[in-house]
Amino acid sequence: MIIVIDFGSQFNQLIARRVREHNVYCQVESSDISLERIRSLNPKGIILSGGPSSIYEDNSPSIDKSLFDLGVPILGICYGMHYMVHSLGGRIKKAQKKEYGFANLNIIDSYPLFKDMGTGFQCWMSHGDSAMELPKNFVITASTENTPIAAIANHNKKFYGLQFHPEVEHSINGSKMIDLFLFNVCHCSKSWTMRSFCDGAIAQIKDAVGEKKVIMGLSGGVDSSVAATLIHKAIGKNLFCIFVDNGLLRKNEKETLEHNLIKKLDLNIRFVDEKEKFLSGLKDVVDPEQKRKIIGSLFIEVFEAEAAKIEGAEFLGQGTLYPDIIESKSAFGGPTSIIKSHHNVGGLPEIMKLKLIEPLQLLFKDEVRKLGLELGINEDLIWRQPFPGPGLAIRIIGEITTSRLEILREADAVLLEEIRKAGLYRELWQSFAVLLPIKSVGVMGDKRTFANCIAIRAVTSNDAMTADWAKLPHDLLGKISNRIINEVENINRVVFDITSKPPGTIEWE
Repeated sequence: MIIVIDFGSQFNQLIARRVREHNVYCQVESSDISLERIRSLNPKGIILSGGPSSIYEDNSPSIDKSLFDLGVPILGICYGMHYMVHSLGGRIKKAQKKEYGFANLNIIDSYPLFKDMGTGFQCWMSHGDSAMELPKNFVITASTENTPIAAIANHNKKFYGLQFHPEVEHSINGSKMIDLFLFNVCHCSKSWTMRSFCDGAIAQIKDAVGEKKVIMGLSGGVDSSVAATLIHKAIGKNLFCIFVDNGLLRKNEKETLEHNLIKKLDLNIRFVDEKEKFLSGLKDVVDPEQKRKIIGSLFIEVFEAEAAKIEGAEFLGQGTLYPDIIESKSAFGGPTSIIKSHHNVGGLPEIMKLKLIEPLQLLFKDEVRKLGLELGINEDLIWRQPFPGPGLAIRIIGEITTSRLEILREADAVLLEEIRKAGLYRELWQSFAVLLPIKSVGVMGDKRTFANCIAIRAVTSNDAMTADWAKLPHDLLGKISNRIINEVENINRVVFDITSKPPGTIEWE
């Protein structure tokens, strides 16, 4: 195991993901973790994450400095490097020139993290502070034009620091640096696979549940479908799935669900139509966080009422993923800022007095897809692009109405149809339409129009921690735009979002 200490970076789960890509298990822990807990986890190495704070700020994140006496290799990234330098007697101060974005790294000492990487390469910087004096026995291993101390090492202690971010795709050789830390420094073994996880999870579910009943809310997306199938493999017909139609779904969502999960996998699913309840609750609501909370609250209400009809159920299944937990972590005391609330994290078990089964809570999205293939789920379902829990509510900027939902649903269906025809569906992490809260003037049929605007969002990514806008062919964009304007009522303009993550997010709300 490798532990990532969370100092508040929005990339800390990306660090964990990069470690797992090398078949080494990794988990993120809060900086208030005790040394006893760390010892019990028996990590082969520790990574100190970056973060938005300055080391000299009041209440900046910290951890017991005895961490450096555990005899475990440690890699500090950005703020994590600053914390290491500061804790061990060095000096950090505000940089004369802040450094954000691409920088050219010059290698001074290639051992051990820059082995076979030549004299330098491009890296991704994001910092306003810099190391000015190093602790005893540390040496500089790399620099940039603006940052003389861009990487450091204490070879005897196996302590290493990187001012840049190797975990983001923008840093050339980032994956290779992590590989060298895992295997040449920490001497990890490649034992983290989906086959081993699958076998272990099924055995754990069988042991925990036995012959008792499990209730689960099913959305038809990858996460809930894989979680339900995994639980079904363990306990069969004692799993009762509930599908709530909240009126915020994509076109033909129920039919897709019936085909993939009932006909092909024999899951036991109850359908509940509550469109009117959700749309009534969202009337006049425009704030995205309020939308999420209302949808989450109503889902709990509906789900609880339906679940009460299933006698003798003792467990609740959920498709919660590791990023859901990490992104919502500050609600439970961690330093990572809330990026957005997740309606499937917290609350439901306490209300319903059920024990929680979250078989995917240690997995990232691409790992869930691998697990789904191990379980025999068909590839069309496994490769469905992610769809947010609040559905189309957060793809309509502004008020949610039946007519606006219908406009977006039809525009989105056109977009996805053309993306599939072009053979790009699997290449894209997500592609979807967004209904904007503006109207613009147009000319259609020699008449002036004043109608709605649709934004097309399409991104490429490996894990959704970072994403780049997809360079869709212009002729494809033209075809999508032409079809949406001609086939969807009250649309006279289509625009294309060319924002990457960061600085933007994938979803607009």
